[in-house]
Amino acid sequence: MSAPHPLNQAVIAQALHDLRNGQLRRCKAMGFGEEELDALKHPELVSMLVNATVSWCSVSVNREVVKRLLSQVHDVEREIATVDRMLCLGASTEMVSKFYGLTHQEVALRRDILGLPKRKGRHPVLDEAQDLALWERWKAGVSERHIALTDDMAMLALTMDLAEAMSLPMSVIWSAIRNWIDQGLVSP
Repeated sequence: MSAPHPLNQAVIAQALHDLRNGQLRRCKAMGFGEEELDALKHPELVSMLVNATVSWCSVSVNREVVKRLLSQVHDVEREIATVDRMLCLGASTEMVSKFYGLTHQEVALRRDILGLPKRKGRHPVLDEAQDLALWERWKAGVSERHIALTDDMAMLALTMDLAEAMSLPMSVIWSAIRNWIDQGLVSP
């Protein structure tokens, strides 16, 4: 005697689950009509469908959905790489939370994974020479990249590059930039 077809079992299990949870639309999207859904209310008919040795259903692949799901994986990988770079460059927990929605605990875990030392207190304030050098590099970067002052993601990318180039903590650079913009020292 042949074994029940596993795809049939999986489809019935999902349909019964959806029916119990009032997800009639999902059952219909799977291909069940009213008559078949009524049959699922009778255990003897469910048993016959579950134990059928021939497949009475098929699987199709929605290639567009698969592509979107796979691209999401790449997006997540890029996001993790960006968060890691931010942390290595001295971004604050608040910055990471603002841009990527991570909790303080998640940021602390990323810091541990990266082997970064525990930060104590605030980063130092820029001296006058550092402030002037940052201002000049930042203005040049905004101009070269055509960044709008309201484009936080582009500004974040520039901040990371400046932190790397100037060996300054990212949170200090971000704070200086936000102050210049908030004080209206730069024109859009």
